[in-house]
Amino acid sequence: MQHPNRNAYIAIIIGVLSVSFSAILVKLSAAEAGVIAFYRLFFTVLIMSPYFFLFYRKEVKKLKRRDWVFSIIAGIFLAFHFILWFESLNYTSVASSTVLVTLQPLFAFVGSYFFFNERITMRAAVAAVIAIGGSIIISWGDFQISGMALYGDVLALIACALVTAYLLFGQDVRKRLSIVTYTFILYSISTAVLFFYVLIKRESFGPLPMEEWIYFILLAMVPTLFGHTLFNWALRWISTTVISMAILFEPIGATILAYLLLGEKVFATQVMGGSIVLLGLAVFILDGKKVWSTAFIRKVLRAK
Repeated sequence: MQHPNRNAYIAIIIGVLSVSFSAILVKLSAAEAGVIAFYRLFFTVLIMSPYFFLFYRKEVKKLKRRDWVFSIIAGIFLAFHFILWFESLNYTSVASSTVLVTLQPLFAFVGSYFFFNERITMRAAVAAVIAIGGSIIISWGDFQISGMALYGDVLALIACALVTAYLLFGQDVRKRLSIVTYTFILYSISTAVLFFYVLIKRESFGPLPMEEWIYFILLAMVPTLFGHTLFNWALRWISTTVISMAILFEPIGATILAYLLLGEKVFATQVMGGSIVLLGLAVFILDGKKVWSTAFIRKVLRAK
């Protein structure tokens, strides 16, 4: 019988591979960004519903009026994060988009610095500058390829900022709820927001080809539930720093999958810029390992 710690590392590897499929499945879908985002969360909520209503529904009573307000705001930010990230994949490559969205820890700590006065060390600041420099290299290279690719990069960065806002508004509510209840409420709110977004934009809910439904269900099961569940399970035996570092391999996995499955080319500026971004983020995470909490990592995972 394998040691739980060893199983946890295997779970991390499977989890990284699972979340790496997120951008690939979005690229494979021909549906509009809002529709993909809606069905991804709709099927996630549908799959979670039996478990939530059987074991966790009473937790909802813990929510106060302020909690509901913050949850709604967080749900709106999360919904538009998915819209903009999925939209970015229509213009730029999987490699560029996933690397830029991975800048999320930097946005989160900048937000924490301004809103919660959390201390940022000089080493972390330098690491952040390095990572930002890498993102500039990616964007510059994409601009040389196509102005629309640069537009996709900008969308990915805005999506990154939006998911950070979601984390900041949701972190206080999360303290009083289990991960199942918090996730279910947040995804339900985001699903409702996306429903009205699709209606207002007059995007099509259907009918859609059978392969589209397969992509939506896979998005709900593989990166959203299966991948993130394994990460959260591994947190019982593996440090949050290790999990944080593992998350950085998602752009690498997504890029390899995009090359193998979609035939996407990888350019030198993407490799160079992406490597610099990941190096900067790695140093940033290692510097802040004492303040990275389990709850924060779980919130990061749910947003991918």
